[in-house]
Amino acid sequence: MQADAYDSHQPVLLSEVARALKIKTDGIYIDCTFGRGGHSREMLKGLGPAGRILAIDQDFQAVDYAKSLFAEDQRMVIEQCNFSQIVQAAEKYKFDGRVDGILFDLGVSSPQLDDSTRGFSFMRDGPLDMRMNMQEGMSAAQWLERVSAHELEKVIKVYGEERYAKRIATAILQQQKISPLKTTRQLADVVLKTIGRSREHKHPATRTFQAIRVFINRELEVLATALDECVELLAQSGRLLVITFHSLEDQLVKKLFRKHNEPNIPRKLPVVDQFQPKLKRVCKPIKPSESEIAGNPRARSAKLHVMERVVC
Repeated sequence: MQADAYDSHQPVLLSEVARALKIKTDGIYIDCTFGRGGHSREMLKGLGPAGRILAIDQDFQAVDYAKSLFAEDQRMVIEQCNFSQIVQAAEKYKFDGRVDGILFDLGVSSPQLDDSTRGFSFMRDGPLDMRMNMQEGMSAAQWLERVSAHELEKVIKVYGEERYAKRIATAILQQQKISPLKTTRQLADVVLKTIGRSREHKHPATRTFQAIRVFINRELEVLATALDECVELLAQSGRLLVITFHSLEDQLVKKLFRKHNEPNIPRKLPVVDQFQPKLKRVCKPIKPSESEIAGNPRARSAKLHVMERVVC
């Protein structure tokens, strides 16, 4: 991926993230989804020489770009890993329990969407891949060659929240019997022919692509564990920020907050609960301004959730 593709990307909710993190000059921060580095660069503006940022991404292209961009900046350390390895990465640098802010931006980065070889978008035809880490796991095309009708329908329905899941799954597997789907355009055309265009702003294949991408990368399962583990990495009053883009991600954030804010005991029991909450909400979810959406339509569905580690 060329550097200019990264440089031209517009990070979502950039100023809102910077304000919510309340950057300390000597603070420690983790950017769990480095992507194109927009949020990390904004964090660096508030850091002094003693401050540190741990940048994480499982995409080797993003990591290579990060290393070239920050090669001379001692405040940045970069690791290639996914969400399941965040704690180990933090422990490697002795950051555990000392982190002042952690950011998850759950959107697929523009460089990934715009790179046709990655297979995330049907706007540019390319190989049907969709892997966040192209060095591991099955591509979307390989998975579609093996998946059953029942599993495909379930994936599209659950992870894409698509009401026409059964119809789409049937059409995809019928096409697979004729000629296996190999490109993003081929898959998008099958969905379009099956359900037609809707009145929504989105292309009819958007939910199907989202579902397959989330499933083959195990995004929600890994994210749920990572969010839970990250709570323990935070220093007192450290903040956890999560930028979500669809309701399944919102549900994970709500579940995390309930776990660390509400005692899990039956109601009306005459007991004195010793539960100590670990998180509090700082504010309601923050949405992009109209001007940001006008300049970056991909930000339309973004929400910034801000939580803070409670001082015990």
